[in-house]
This record gives sequence, structure tokens and C-alpha cells, in this order.
Amino acid sequence: MKLSRAVSWFLLAFGVWSWFIWATFVRNLWKDASGLAFDAAGEPTAYFWVHLLLAIASFLLGTAVGVIGLRGVLALRRESRRGSDADPDAGPDA
Repeated sequence: MKLSRAVSWFLLAFGVWSWFIWATFVRNLWKDASGLAFDAAGEPTAYFWVHLLLAIASFLLGTAVGVIGLRGVLALRRESRRGSDADPDAGPDA
């Protein structure tokens, strides 16, 4: 399957965005002082564990999507280089 340039860049950007957003969320979750993530004794609550699992799943999916996008971008660049190297209309100065 061949991805377009726009789709490849979108998937790569989505993967990076996912890592940025969820890393920020986990950092904020870890520092939570509202009582949602940690109880009065400082032990993690169910809220903490559920949201940590959501973050982990999002890291994995964001990584997979980002890798697909990166592979698409790299394939398009290789194809572009091969096309310009084999262009019979290009003169010796090209």
C-alpha cells in the first residue's frame, strides 16, 4: 500500500502529537494534588490506574501510527530520489 505525502505527514504528526499530549497528561497525573489520582495516604487510586493504562495504550498506538507515517515519508523520499536520478530528460547539469 502506498500512502500519499499528506497522509504520511499527518500520521507522523499525529504520532508526535500523541506522545506530547499523553506525556504531559502523565506528568500532570503524577503531580495530582486534588485527591483524584492519590488518596490521603498517598496511594494510587483506581482513577490513577485507569488513566495510566489509557496513557500507555495511547503511547503504543501513537508510536505505531507515527512509525507508519515515518515509513511513508521515507519511502516517498527514496522514490523521489530514485525518480530524479533516473530522469532521462535531465541533462548532465541537472
